[in-house]
Amino acid sequence: MTAILNPRLVGAELPQPGALAIRGLNKAYRIDGRPLPVLQGIDLQVLPGEFVSIVGTSGCGKSSLLRLIVGLEREYDGQILLDGEPVRGPRLDCGLVFQDHRLFPWKTVWDNVALALKHQRLSRREKAERVDEHLALVGLTGFERAYPHQLSGGMAQRAAIARALITRPKVLLLDEPFGALDALTRIRLQAELQRIWAQQRSTMIMVTHDVEEALYLGDRVIVMEPRPGRIRHEVQVDLPHPRERNAPRLQNLRDELLRELTGD
Repeated sequence: MTAILNPRLVGAELPQPGALAIRGLNKAYRIDGRPLPVLQGIDLQVLPGEFVSIVGTSGCGKSSLLRLIVGLEREYDGQILLDGEPVRGPRLDCGLVFQDHRLFPWKTVWDNVALALKHQRLSRREKAERVDEHLALVGLTGFERAYPHQLSGGMAQRAAIARALITRPKVLLLDEPFGALDALTRIRLQAELQRIWAQQRSTMIMVTHDVEEALYLGDRVIVMEPRPGRIRHEVQVDLPHPRERNAPRLQNLRDELLRELTGD
């Protein structure tokens, strides 16, 4: 099996897009007229083409952080920069995949994926070619005319990933993308996502409660703690892709992360 090298260790002739810089990020919501801190002092650098996993207990602000990165919320203190430019709102070069697929039930798989290209300046032929290319990428060739209710949960989530990738985003954010799936489907899609990342080389940031998933996919794992949410610990996963799930190094890192999460 040919190893997929970590992009941080490979020299590139041309600068690769997808560098994310978060500096001094603070976020609070107002509850009954009083500020409730959600994120505090977040500093995070993500390199182009890097896969970063974020873990932490419920309520530590993981999903809020993703919403800020993608531009869905604008009220915060600090800086969020994508390739040196401030993130001021939703943008096509930043994709987001949720835990549920959020496909339109009245549209076919093909039409759901094509919808992401609605505002792209592409010819009809170019759009069709790109949709077919991305459905093939996620293994859904032959299901173009199926409706969401005719798909398994894993297949619907594949379609959601294709829809997020079709705009060729610099950064793809994944918020518990496999959390609602059964264990075997989850393992299969983890391997698929690793393959897709190796082909696309988009920067990927994934929130998950699954420590093993975080280590299997991520170049780094960020551990967050709650009230307010802040970065507590960081683990470098110094293993090439694709990875063996039972590798001793992964097991050691798993124990380290669990100690951080449980405080034991």
